[in-house]
Amino acid sequence: MNTKLVDIQPRELKFIFELKKQSSCCVQLFNNSNHHVAFKVKTTSPKKYCVRPNTGTIDPKSTCEFTVTMQAQRLVPPDMVCKDKFLVQTTVVPAGTTNEDITSSTFAKDDGKYIDESKLRVILVSPPDSPVVSPISGTLKQVPAYEPSILKDQLLSKVEGLTQRHTQVPAHESSILNDQVPSKDESLTQWHTVTKEVEESKLENGELKPENDVEYVTMKGTEELKLVKDIEDMKSEINELESKLSEAKVTISKLTEERRLTFQERESLQKELALLRSKRNMRKVQVGFPLLFVCMVALISVMLGYLLHR
Repeated sequence: MNTKLVDIQPRELKFIFELKKQSSCCVQLFNNSNHHVAFKVKTTSPKKYCVRPNTGTIDPKSTCEFTVTMQAQRLVPPDMVCKDKFLVQTTVVPAGTTNEDITSSTFAKDDGKYIDESKLRVILVSPPDSPVVSPISGTLKQVPAYEPSILKDQLLSKVEGLTQRHTQVPAHESSILNDQVPSKDESLTQWHTVTKEVEESKLENGELKPENDVEYVTMKGTEELKLVKDIEDMKSEINELESKLSEAKVTISKLTEERRLTFQERESLQKELALLRSKRNMRKVQVGFPLLFVCMVALISVMLGYLLHR
């Protein structure tokens, strides 16, 4: 199979790079064949990018797309050069294959199965009104929001300089310069036209999306606020649990001490009870007479009585 199974657009993933901000890029896959095709997306930096969906199926002569999101970065790469790459694998699958049926074995190169692979490279693009990287030194350069007015003033100054030069040239060349040097109004009109064309081209290429950026910033701000609130709630719950744990430890220590004191009191009471029992037995021995002594006295008394009556 010499032809490509799918046509991938774009072949380069362009991300608008801003520090601590995410950036997304959409890729379209067109199935050129008359078969059902399964695709899988891999990357050299899986922790840096999020691909949704990273696997799927495409019907014959149909189009499918996936979105690649670059996570927020804290450092600017040197010279804004990114060496990350993506690999798109495609292969023919039977009709009715679902996303759950697609596994790693689907793209295994065995039994003569044809696996089409396409590599995509990553390009970082600086946003128009945010810190950009200088191509010479690689340092951040803040582009102010009022830069268009500066450009306009520079253009006007150039026009004025050309006008002054025009007043100093000979008369036979003035007619030529009149045709070549525009006036201030014409320069402003040309500048606005060029600016409008640049903005339209950026909008067409997907490099400038003000509404989406505002929605994204708003959504991200809401998510950050929610995340901060969840963290604060979690911290308060942890503090509450710690306080309860400390109270439980104090209660356990008190109960342990009370148990020890109770055990000591029980031992002392048992000793006192044993002492009282021993004293009681001694009193019984001292007060009473033995049974044998009583019997002997009774027997002697009977014998004496018998002898006296005789």
